[in-house]
Amino acid sequence: MPVPWFLLSLALGRNPVVLSLERVVGPQDTARCSPGLSCHLWDGDVLCLPGSLESAPGPVLVPTRLQTELVLRCHEETDCDLCVRVAVHLAVHGYWGDPDKEEKFRRAADPELEEPRNVSLQAHVVLSFQAYPTAHCVLLEVQVPAALVQPGQSVGSVVFDCFEAALGAEVQIWSYTQPRYQKELNLTQQLPDCRGLEVQDNIQSCWALPWLNVSADGKDVRLVLDVSEEQRFGLSLYWNQAQGPIKPWWHSNLTGPQTITLNHTDLVPCLCIQVWPLEPDSVRTSICPFKEDPRAHRNLWRATRLQLLPPRGWRLEAPCSLPAEATLCWQALDGGPCLPLVPPLPRENVTVNKVLEFPLLKGHPNVCVQVSTWEKIQLQECLWADSLGPLKDDMLLVETRGPQDNGSLCALEPSGCTPLLSRASTRAARLGEQLLQDVQSGQCLQLWDNDLGALWACPMDKYIHQRWVLVWLACLLLAAVLFLLRLLKMNHVKGWLRLLKEDIRAGAAARSRAALLLYSADDASFERLVGALASALCQLPLRVAVDLWSRRDLSAQGALAWFHAQRRQTLQEGGVVVLLFSPGAVALCREWLQDATSAPRAHGPHDAFAASLSCVLPDFLQGRAPGRYVGAYFDKLLPADAVPALFRSVPVFSLPSQLPDFLGTLQGPAAPRPRRLAERAEQVSRALQPALDSCFRPPGTGRGMGPEAGDRT
Repeated sequence: MPVPWFLLSLALGRNPVVLSLERVVGPQDTARCSPGLSCHLWDGDVLCLPGSLESAPGPVLVPTRLQTELVLRCHEETDCDLCVRVAVHLAVHGYWGDPDKEEKFRRAADPELEEPRNVSLQAHVVLSFQAYPTAHCVLLEVQVPAALVQPGQSVGSVVFDCFEAALGAEVQIWSYTQPRYQKELNLTQQLPDCRGLEVQDNIQSCWALPWLNVSADGKDVRLVLDVSEEQRFGLSLYWNQAQGPIKPWWHSNLTGPQTITLNHTDLVPCLCIQVWPLEPDSVRTSICPFKEDPRAHRNLWRATRLQLLPPRGWRLEAPCSLPAEATLCWQALDGGPCLPLVPPLPRENVTVNKVLEFPLLKGHPNVCVQVSTWEKIQLQECLWADSLGPLKDDMLLVETRGPQDNGSLCALEPSGCTPLLSRASTRAARLGEQLLQDVQSGQCLQLWDNDLGALWACPMDKYIHQRWVLVWLACLLLAAVLFLLRLLKMNHVKGWLRLLKEDIRAGAAARSRAALLLYSADDASFERLVGALASALCQLPLRVAVDLWSRRDLSAQGALAWFHAQRRQTLQEGGVVVLLFSPGAVALCREWLQDATSAPRAHGPHDAFAASLSCVLPDFLQGRAPGRYVGAYFDKLLPADAVPALFRSVPVFSLPSQLPDFLGTLQGPAAPRPRRLAERAEQVSRALQPALDSCFRPPGTGRGMGPEAGDRT
């Protein structure tokens, strides 16, 4: 039985409070006023033409505020319609032509003063109601006695009952006077549907509406529609994007009852569900139950991608709107955090799925984009690295300009913006005068410029070359000293140099241990996953050999000869052979183990795994495998007990959950400390994630999002 996770019925909408509505009996429209006013509702409709603005000849009545209230207009006990009650608040606007007349007007408004005069005010107030595709206007005549007339003061309100409207409709209401003395008031309101009103027993169009229950079953989400067996209804899943139109995701016409299962990875905050009976002019009801679900927010950031649009444009692709900001940052060649360029460049609110550009004069490979929320940096990409090349060892200078044309230059470093002409112990301060000369002589690239400042990228290569000259001189001096020692103590120096040479070789071998990856080419996505793993292992560093990178040699030598050569070289250098198990690899192993005497079935010319089994299996059968072989498998692709027992004589690791142990075994005795090993495992895991998502994505879902039932639109 599913465990209730977030129970929703069509009586619950954005606000879980159920509204109980007042009933208005009878089909006739009515009007009533606040005490002291008199009003009259004109019969029939009037033209909805506000006319042009006119100057007030003196004090006039004008509408100042609109209020609405939902009521039920009932013809019978169970036959009601949704109706909008409108209240118009009125005030006195304008004065007489001169202060003397105004004083007389004020005295006339008070019966105890001399020279009373009858200055009661009358106004024709128009209410215009529009709910696509209909429009309806009424005229209210309002009269205010002189005792209540005070310029600039409110005199009361008039209430109209009522404008009929459809459930879930968007209505627009205008109010103005005839003639019109000021800009008309307007109000737009989204009316609730059957979910948010206590109307299921009163409005007939709500009777046939399906009831929806959203519940969780483990990691999956179930949509249970409680309708009769013969009732047909439509169900649509869509992304309700605040920035842009609704984006349909899945739609189907069904016959109830139905249970539809969604994978938890499909949930995003803007995923909404719309349901309606398949009848003419039926009411559609929508709910968006995943707005506050933490899993949905995590999935949204996983599905978000930064896309490069040359020359300096970029776009953030996401299924939902994101409350995030974007800014440019500077990524130095020596690593470290990407330093935000704020100020002088401003932060920008992110609009998803829209092309954005930053105000740079020229692009630079060290300029990256950060997308962050108030909590942390969510995404960072050096978007232009592919088109502009790798990172450069450039120093970014920030120029600040004052009001009197006096400016200052500082260098952006991890410790802050260091003034060039300062006594700080940073590289920028030591080279401050040279960098200032580079800017003045035009050797620096100007990235951005405006009245308040500028950004300059200054190359540091020539200063590094100068440093290397000193290093070479030190090396030559050291060589001369060693030669002198050799002359003095030939035998002792020989022994010391021999030990030093052995240490260097051992260190080099430990730093770059050889690894041969063997796998079965099950499909193209698994091959991409293996390629991503091999590329990530090369960064440890390891010297990785894999048939994906040696297809030409495979074709020339043959798969078996290529494997023999690579295996012999790897083991002679103290390396290790990695067996990547997959469903195809397990099937091949079982085929060899079940009938070792029969001829193996034919395989592709590049299938090194099938060719290697003739040499790999004897090593395991004769006990020569420990220390030479390591097994691994991807935990989402293969269960742990699927690896044949014969291969359990060597360590077998589950990826990516056991990446630290796997990397430690590959690097052998020279493996780094646990903390450093965990950091490298995190780097490899991040490099594998896109290929893992592509490999484990169900077919036909597109971007990894899709329900298990129905068709996409």
